[in-house]
Amino acid sequence: MTKGERTRKALLDAAIARFARDGYRGTSVAEIARDARLSGTAAYAYFPNKEALFVAAVDEDAAGVIDEALSTLTDADDIDLDKWRRELIFTLVGAVERHPLARRVLSGLEPEFTVRLLSIPALEQLRKEFGARLQAQQLSGEVRNDIDAQSIANGLTTIVLSLLMSLLQMGTDPVTFLGMDVAAVVEAALGPPQPS
Repeated sequence: MTKGERTRKALLDAAIARFARDGYRGTSVAEIARDARLSGTAAYAYFPNKEALFVAAVDEDAAGVIDEALSTLTDADDIDLDKWRRELIFTLVGAVERHPLARRVLSGLEPEFTVRLLSIPALEQLRKEFGARLQAQQLSGEVRNDIDAQSIANGLTTIVLSLLMSLLQMGTDPVTFLGMDVAAVVEAALGPPQPS
């Protein structure tokens, strides 16, 4: 890692912690730079303004949530193609607990940035992962062949994000909130038709 990469990472780490604690409006770029043990203007060499730093910090923290959740569902030797559909929301809920800025935004505490979540690179990664897994399940006959895997993946990503936001904002236990009903809807939408 180069010195510039280390400095950028230090800024992002400090931004995640500071924005998570004090919010976007309650945080200054100079405070983040100080937390990263840099001069007050050092951040501007990497980010043009506070908003760009905030968006980068949210993406970094959200990427951590997504990476953590996906890594718990993937075993390099044996990928359980059904497990990810059943358990992804629960692993995301657990992961978001360890990522304070992602949790803050998903909890609705930064409403002017919530809609921007839909376009961050971390969610694009999740959409691609969903699409790849759905295509693999189509090939194995576990998912209907008459659906466009990537369109469904995009929709599933939106649904998972919405469920996660609802759970965090209402403080609801995911098992109680989701139960078997959401899993049943996903299975009905994706599963191959059953003989009558």
